[in-house]
Amino acid sequence: MKTLKFLILSFVPLLALAGTLYKSVGPDGRIIYSDRPPTDGRVEKKMDYAPDPASPLPAYVLRFKEELEKRLRQRASETPPSGSAVQLFTTSWCGFCRKAKAYLAKKQIAYTEYDVETPEGMEALVRAGGGQGVPILFWRGKKIHGFSELGYDALFADRP
Repeated sequence: MKTLKFLILSFVPLLALAGTLYKSVGPDGRIIYSDRPPTDGRVEKKMDYAPDPASPLPAYVLRFKEELEKRLRQRASETPPSGSAVQLFTTSWCGFCRKAKAYLAKKQIAYTEYDVETPEGMEALVRAGGGQGVPILFWRGKKIHGFSELGYDALFADRP
């Protein structure tokens, strides 16, 4: 019996690491979830959660990750705020991107173009707030996905 108690008690800390969740019903009928068993001992359901097996990252990967994060922070501090200039995210093959660039040229609106198929362009897109599909235009904290002459006209209506 002592051996059985010892075995049970030795596994209790492992269960705590794994994460045990108890579901019970309180006297007022409310459902209660807790990481501790209910005081009245009436457990309706017990759920055990254990983290999935994983391998730690090698030291060289962690160093690379830290260096990359450091470079991104430095570049972000060197980049002018996205609200102060027009930023256009494009690709070389996109017809709507060509229309957006033609519109900006016709209206003589200066902009910075980023090709999202390059590492620098993708990095800039992530810093600006991301998006799916091109073109994406950022200006004064506003973002337009795609190209529409009416949409661009509305955005730039109050431009000096």
